[in-house]
Amino acid sequence: MARTRSRYATDRGLTTRMVTTMFLIGLLYVVLVGVLLAVLRGSWPIILVLTGGMFVAQFWFSDRIAAFSMGAREVSPAEAPELHGTIDRICALADMPKPRVAIAESDVPNAFATGRSQKSSLVCATTGLLRRLEPEELEGVLAHEMSHVAHRDVAVMTIASFLGVLAGIITRVALWGGFARSNRSNDPSGLIIMLIPLVSAVVYALSFLLTRVLSRYRELSADRTAALLTGRPSALASALTKVSGQMARIPTEDLRKAEPYNAFYFVPAFASKESIGRLLSTHPTLEQRLEQLARISADLSRP
Repeated sequence: MARTRSRYATDRGLTTRMVTTMFLIGLLYVVLVGVLLAVLRGSWPIILVLTGGMFVAQFWFSDRIAAFSMGAREVSPAEAPELHGTIDRICALADMPKPRVAIAESDVPNAFATGRSQKSSLVCATTGLLRRLEPEELEGVLAHEMSHVAHRDVAVMTIASFLGVLAGIITRVALWGGFARSNRSNDPSGLIIMLIPLVSAVVYALSFLLTRVLSRYRELSADRTAALLTGRPSALASALTKVSGQMARIPTEDLRKAEPYNAFYFVPAFASKESIGRLLSTHPTLEQRLEQLARISADLSRP
């Protein structure tokens, strides 16, 4: 029987937030589809097939899509012995199956995990991260990423983020079909159809905010459980400080390429300090993360 639990500390707060987020976003999605079906009654088969098919495709192929988009290339133990060795140690500590291991050719120092389950998961580190971190710092970062896999929050984030994007796609398709019908028949329902972009915008905005709230909490949870698993919160704190400091030295063009995938990364890449991501960030602040790790370090040092 496949293992469903690991030695990563259970986080009931994270579980509650994941369930709540998926329920609310699912409810928003149902409302959007319901509005489309009510307004564009003649197009309901297309709407149902499109929304259902894209959701199923996203669920099954989200990990491959994300890995490909971020330039991940699977590597063997012979190609990356240090990376594989670190992953092996974490798997032994956590008592969980080994994920696929990948490297992304990028000077942006970062790491990410994808996968809808432990069995299909992939953990990737960039060449910039591997070049800059000491072995114990790398272990802390990878333990953080594998915490996302163990708690399955990476799958929830992937699906939740996609629903907002899908809301925009199906609305554009429905509008195109609806406007075409109205123009041909002088249908007075054209004014009603104009409400669809407004509904879509509300759905997208709410789903965006919900995923951002979940994302910030899950990063703190991954820091906490990784520190407890390895017993070295100071190593993870050192990695956080080093990676965050190095971001300022990365060319703006490279940061802009990485910025769309911030929700998946260990540390967000911002093209500028004025980025809107600072206001609606996918991650808690560096200060929050370091303060939490300092508290854990103090707790672990008590007799």
